[in-house]
Amino acid sequence: MRQRRLGRSDVRVGAIGYGAMGFSWGYGNRAGTDPDAVIGRALELGCTLIDTADMYGPYENERLVGRAIARRREEVVLASKCGLVVDDAATFAVRIDGRPQHILAACDGSLRRLGVEAIDLYYLHRPDPAVAIEESVGALAQLVEAGKVRAIGLSEADVPLLERASAVHPIAAVQTELSLWSRDALPEVLPWCVAHDVAFVPYSPLGRGFLTGRVASPGDLPQDDYRHRWPRFQAEAMTANAAIVERTAAVAARHGATPGQVALAWVLAQGEQVIPIPGTKRIPFLEENVAAAGLVLTAEDLRELDALPPSVGSRY
Repeated sequence: MRQRRLGRSDVRVGAIGYGAMGFSWGYGNRAGTDPDAVIGRALELGCTLIDTADMYGPYENERLVGRAIARRREEVVLASKCGLVVDDAATFAVRIDGRPQHILAACDGSLRRLGVEAIDLYYLHRPDPAVAIEESVGALAQLVEAGKVRAIGLSEADVPLLERASAVHPIAAVQTELSLWSRDALPEVLPWCVAHDVAFVPYSPLGRGFLTGRVASPGDLPQDDYRHRWPRFQAEAMTANAAIVERTAAVAARHGATPGQVALAWVLAQGEQVIPIPGTKRIPFLEENVAAAGLVLTAEDLRELDALPPSVGSRY
């Protein structure tokens, strides 16, 4: 797979990374999955940026990622996150905690679970409105100074927060949602990243699976799947948003590709700063995703995709 530079660093990663969340959080139907095999195959295919977080499970995701990369640590650019605390896994109830003492303790826990001496990229999962961003980033900077973290990032931060944060310590990456049905980051956040040579790491670049065309109605989701709670995955919204998939599929047909591959190629086409991290629990879908790195959309394709209607329903 072709590579992209991670922000202003000399670190290069596969243009498409891998998000491991689904193995232990949010999406149901994990029966018969093999994290070791899937993550191992991701590395073989060049998905060298592996993304996890302490809240996914909680905690179990970091353990399984740690096991999967134990003998291949030198191949991995490892990303994890802190700052979201699970109060009730059954109901997906979480709260934000950006206090410095929480961040410092959370990192130590992540290092133990991952079985590594340092995390390559450590994000604040969400800015805490009750804690000044300078305090949270100051704690992340302490982790860099201590050698526990090599670079820091922020997830779901707007430009004013990014300006304040970067005044405390360099921000290597910004992670937020970006896809054909979630374009909120395009007007301001992505241009800020480009201007400041910061990596932009989109999560859910496949619209949480919707843009693949394999999730057409709520009945296609497992009963324990947390997408049932979100506005865009209610029946009326899914019916309305089907037009996005249909028009993406028309572009895909011209290339002999899948709608999901076109959706990923569109995200990649937003700039060399962009490194999406689609997640999947199945090797065939992983291989399909990786093949999108070789799909070059024409100017006509991009105009058609840029003109897609906005999605019906909010993200959360």
